[in-house]
Amino acid sequence: MTAYRPGLHLLSTFASTPDCLTNVGGCQATFNRLIDALTLTKVGEVYHVFPNGGFTAVVCLTESHVSIHTWPELGIATFDVFLSNYLKDNTAKTQQFYRDVLTYFEATELSKQELNR
Repeated sequence: MTAYRPGLHLLSTFASTPDCLTNVGGCQATFNRLIDALTLTKVGEVYHVFPNGGFTAVVCLTESHVSIHTWPELGIATFDVFLSNYLKDNTAKTQQFYRDVLTYFEATELSKQELNR
């Protein structure tokens, strides 16, 4: 019997500008574009904007999830993406989603953890 390896989970803290870190609509459009481009399946989502303009979002996927929380007053965000390998290896898609989010936010990576589950 082959052992199941659930997949790659990327967690990051990155720096960005307050304009990017308060643009919830742009983030949502980027997530939706990436979900479509990478042929992922969205099953639910929540976006919440805070009084300071920061936001938090969680998008549930059949493959698992994507989440972000922004602190524009500090110029940082935390982000994670996990795409399980249940039916196929999604490592490349996980890495592509991550790279494209950093590009959208014009981000400087402060920390990154790669968990091979």
